[in-house]
Amino acid sequence: MPTTVRPDPRTALVVELTQHALAAPGVPEAVAPIRESFVRRTAAEGAAYFQTAGSVFHARAVAGVMPVGPVMAAIMAHGLPADSPLLQALADAPSPLFFDDTGSVPVTVGFPELGVASLAAAPVRDRAGDLLGAFLMHTFVPHAWTDAEANLVAAVAGALAALTARLVAEEEAVSAQEGALRALGLALESRDGETKGHTDRVTNLAVRLGTALGLTGPALTTLRWGAYLHDVGKIAVPDAILRKPGRLDPAEWVTMRDHAALGHAFAAQLPFLPADALAVIRHHHERWDGSGYPDGLCRENIPLPARVFALCDVYDALVSERPYKRAWTHDAALAEIAAQAGAQFDPTVVAAFLALDLDGS
Repeated sequence: MPTTVRPDPRTALVVELTQHALAAPGVPEAVAPIRESFVRRTAAEGAAYFQTAGSVFHARAVAGVMPVGPVMAAIMAHGLPADSPLLQALADAPSPLFFDDTGSVPVTVGFPELGVASLAAAPVRDRAGDLLGAFLMHTFVPHAWTDAEANLVAAVAGALAALTARLVAEEEAVSAQEGALRALGLALESRDGETKGHTDRVTNLAVRLGTALGLTGPALTTLRWGAYLHDVGKIAVPDAILRKPGRLDPAEWVTMRDHAALGHAFAAQLPFLPADALAVIRHHHERWDGSGYPDGLCRENIPLPARVFALCDVYDALVSERPYKRAWTHDAALAEIAAQAGAQFDPTVVAAFLALDLDGS
């Protein structure tokens, strides 16, 4: 009779976790099933993934029961120092480290005070071999890590370390891009004479409103990036028009209106900007009733991120003092937003905005 070859359960687990990680939108989501697997399949009562951020390693994801108390709260808030004995040992270790008794070795100093009796640590390295992150698993009662547990941790962490490192690198690249976009937005804010903080205020408000409307993950990133660059087209608007203290005449108004299309053309040269971010830049002056610019779009033809941002931009403009107007009160601005539902703004977006817990500041 033919021999039936049973698949190695560790191999099946690695395949399953790899599939999860490849489909994850970011590092916390990618490592979540890994740390949860360690809690389910070993004696570990809790597990966490820590990732380097210069001189400290910050917790990016946790599972199971974690230590409590002021020291653990400080670690969660500020991270583990990169020069701590455990991370130093892990940086030089070729494979995961296992400590049956944290009170018996200097490498795990500080962990007994957290109530951690035994500890396992698996390294994640970048392409250069430097320590990028660490999976830490713990128990609150003494535990001798078995060969089966050690083999499982080594197999899973080893197989997925490269994938985790790649996701971290991608995340850092995205963070660098976002930092550059925000810096450009702040520079434009300064030239435009906007109230200081306008860019960050409208961006944060748009993310809050987008979240209330069900946007998540990449959709919020796209909204944020478009918000940073919403007025990038004003680069081409002369200072005499941009900084004019009074009302614009018809010819000046035509020039000012051009900034939306010009901004779209400029931002389109950035190949990493998603289409919806470009839509925020081009369409944040469109109106629900079709009377806006530059394309006269109406209703759902206006991309949702642009509808969301447009409302937030107008609210901030209303409550901010400008050379040509005094600041409105929070309540007066909300009343105007409500009055424009179905005319300037999407009624659904208005309803979500009015339901936000704004403090009026």
